[in-house]
Amino acid sequence: MDEFITKAAFSFFIAFGVVLGGALFAGMGSVFLMTPPKVKMLQVASNLKIWALVAAVGGTIDPIRVIESHVLVGYLSPAMQQIGYILFAFLGAHLGVELVQWMCSNGG
Repeated sequence: MDEFITKAAFSFFIAFGVVLGGALFAGMGSVFLMTPPKVKMLQVASNLKIWALVAAVGGTIDPIRVIESHVLVGYLSPAMQQIGYILFAFLGAHLGVELVQWMCSNGG
């Protein structure tokens, strides 16, 4: 169980960091290019959400293969773990988008 919690936490923070870091760097790039950073940060955060999820779960199709192969044989525990990792990664990416939206709404 400790291994699952550790991997789930890593999935969460990787997805969160991809969205937040990408949006912040897009905002810095917008400042350097003399364009409004708020719009670009919101756009990039929304676009990076799915890619943050992919990066957090491994960047390949392997998690889906694990789910398929174990469910077809009848082993649900490994499949549920992979689904849990995907859910934690989604929560991290979603929280990153929400944080960027909150920062942009308070920025004026």
